Parts: sequence; structure tokens; C-alpha cells
Amino acid sequence: MKHILRRYLPVCIAALALITLAACNKQDAKPAADASATAEKHAAYLVGVESAYAPFSAENENKEVVGFDIDVMKAIANKIGIDVKFIPTPFEGFFNFLAQGDRDLLISAITITDERKQTVDFSEPYFEASQLIAVPADDTKIQKLDDLKNMKIAVQSATTGDEVIQNLVGKNNPNIKRFDSTPLALKELEAGGVEAVVADDAVVKNYITNNPSARLRVVSDAGFPKEYYGIAVRKGNTELLTQINKGLDEIKADGTFAKISEKYFGAANK
Repeated sequence: MKHILRRYLPVCIAALALITLAACNKQDAKPAADASATAEKHAAYLVGVESAYAPFSAENENKEVVGFDIDVMKAIANKIGIDVKFIPTPFEGFFNFLAQGDRDLLISAITITDERKQTVDFSEPYFEASQLIAVPADDTKIQKLDDLKNMKIAVQSATTGDEVIQNLVGKNNPNIKRFDSTPLALKELEAGGVEAVVADDAVVKNYITNNPSARLRVVSDAGFPKEYYGIAVRKGNTELLTQINKGLDEIKADGTFAKISEKYFGAANK
């Protein structure tokens, strides 16, 4: 028996060593997996923004996207402890980028509508808006929306302004000229290529204020409904949506939102 033990003892010791080494390796591998998960958790969220929609989001001279929406999103991110990276994104493809996973969030004066709710989830509203008509300053014949029925009208493609004009004259009416941005539509009006532009009120007013030589005036219509902007997340992403709403509530409660609003609009948005 002693001879048998002496013969197999080295083998047993070697086997025990291998088992111990394997166990240590498994324990050593665990922190690496945790580190990877932590890195993923703290990766910057990609935020799709339109880069020609002042005062909400537009590129400055350094090619940085700045504006009201950018400041609001940064403040929310700071409150909930996430990093965000703003990615200029064409508005016409906004929701596709989100659905495909190329963006995590969208913010750029996005009106909350029942149709859009079918494909994305929205935060609580953070801004109230409406449509507005821009016409040449010396044009007196346009006083309301119905006056545009037989006129050439410019809109930004895929916006609620586009929808308003579609409802007025029909989706495929040749009098509708669609552009990639509202400033381009307003430039067309300034050049005489169209007779009116329908777009979000704050964007139209900002353009006219900063381009006095364009000589444009605004026309409102009692039939324009109130619109509300929201931050969009991928459909079903309730965890991120809850965090966004939490941050939005907090920046409204502590006065941060009011300060941002006053910076861009002269008074707190209500």
C-alpha cells in the first residue's frame, strides 16, 4: 500500500495544482468582464440633432452644434450622470437612425404627435410651439392660412409645417417646395422663389430677427394648434426614458431650465 501511495502521490499533487490554477484563472477573469460591462455602461449616448435649426440646434463657426436643445440635453445628462455626444443628423431620416440603433436619443424641436408615438417613445413635453407663416414684408394679401391655397409655399420636409400644408392643398400639390432645412426654405422666400413659408414659430422669428435685410414678416392663424416638443428614445426603452424625465423634472425644479430658456428667448418658457 505504501508503494502504491508513493507511486501515485505526485500525480495527485499535480492534479490538485491544475484544479487550483483553473479556479484562480476563473476568479481572475471575472473582473475583466465587470470592467467591460462598466465601460459599456458609461459609454456616451449618441444624440441625434439637426444642425440648421436655430435657436434650438445649429452649428457655430467652430462646427460645434449649439442651441437651446443642446443646453437642455447637457443639463439633463449632468443631472442623471450620463455622457452625451451630439451627432448632426438630417431631420428627414431622424427616426430611422433611432430605430436602427445608430442614435440613442433625438432632440431638435421634435413635435410630439400620435403618428410619431407609434414608432418612438417621447419624454414629457419641454417646449410649447406652433406654426407660423412667413411672407415678404410688402405682401398684404396673405392674412391667414387659407390665403395660401393657390400660392407657392416652401416647407421643411417631414416637419409638422409640411403636414399643415399637405392638409391644406394635398400632399403632391406641385405648389409645395420642400427643403432639407427651414433656413433654406426661408432663403427661397427671400429670393422670390415662393410666396410663403410655413414652419415652427421660434425658428421663423429667429431667422427674421437675424436677417433684417430679408424683409420678411410673420402671419399667425387662429387655426394653428399648440405643439409640444419632446425628447425621443427608441420604442420600449423605458429605462432611459425614465431617466430623461427624471432629469427634465430636476432641471425645471432647480431653475436651470428657466435660465436656459431666458438665454435664448428672453424669458422662461412656460
